[in-house]
Amino acid sequence: MTPHTFLCIDAHTCGNPVRVVAGGGPILPHASMADRRQIFLRDHDWVREALMFEPRGHDVMSGSILYPPFREDCELGILFIETSGCLPMCGHGTIGTVTVALEEGLVTPREEGRLALEVPAGRVDVTFQRSGRFVDEVRIYNIASYLHAADVSVTVPGLGELVVDVSYGGNFYAIVEPQKNFAGLSSMSAAELVRWSPIVREVVEAAVRPVHPEDNRIRGVSHVMWVDDAPRNTEATARNAVFYGEKAIDRSPCGTGSSARMAQRVAKGRLSVGDRFVHESIIGTMFDCRVEAAATVAGRPAIMPSIGGWARVFGQNRITVDPRDPLWRGFQLV
Repeated sequence: MTPHTFLCIDAHTCGNPVRVVAGGGPILPHASMADRRQIFLRDHDWVREALMFEPRGHDVMSGSILYPPFREDCELGILFIETSGCLPMCGHGTIGTVTVALEEGLVTPREEGRLALEVPAGRVDVTFQRSGRFVDEVRIYNIASYLHAADVSVTVPGLGELVVDVSYGGNFYAIVEPQKNFAGLSSMSAAELVRWSPIVREVVEAAVRPVHPEDNRIRGVSHVMWVDDAPRNTEATARNAVFYGEKAIDRSPCGTGSSARMAQRVAKGRLSVGDRFVHESIIGTMFDCRVEAAATVAGRPAIMPSIGGWARVFGQNRITVDPRDPLWRGFQLV
């Protein structure tokens, strides 16, 4: 291996990082983004580790790599990378990536105000609003989301019984609502959420082992969402803290998580098609979400959700990964 340079544009979506690789990403064959994801994981995962892990990244680092789309009805292909892996879909990552691509002139929309994206989970349509060269808001029309398993009882060593729902919004989420052994987000510090989440994820995965019924490459509980209905902002409907990776808490309200939570609430009769759902993050930033339509996933009731949010570009980064560096592939302190 020779030194390899990546041209990155750094941004954040409502507080959570998005490092967009605009140049230097691995060359992948002309194939669907779902197939490219598998090839990337097999042959090029060192790129993710080098750019997301320390010393070039950190425990909460998240990003994307831009590609020409395989689908003719899309204008941009996106591969999502973060400390937890190469995801099928990432909501905050989409909002940040679209903002970067538009503001830096990396994509030209066929129609002003609209873009069609190809991501590993499928086609995702977005609308955007901008003032001059700056993007004010991006709204994602996410893939079909559904409640996969309801009222799953698990025993968490040291914490006790939890009853959780497993819901899909582009990734599988274990959703923990207030109950006997979880009094709500105000009852747990961020450090406690980081402590308990990997254990919860492990026991829920063992109990459910979710697999997407239309794509068996999408499987496994990857995120834990701790929620309550007592937001701090009067504009918000509910509050959440999403855990991913080994010790990361999403600083944004989480786009695929918001989709999964809306699907859960619709399935349980707490939201309806057309309803607005404003989701607040652990730091108080918000996504303006809607249940756009009813849908089905392999015969299961599902919804078509949308998520509106903002991102800000804050820097450009030329990162060289040099094999002479003993830590070229990055590291994590777990």
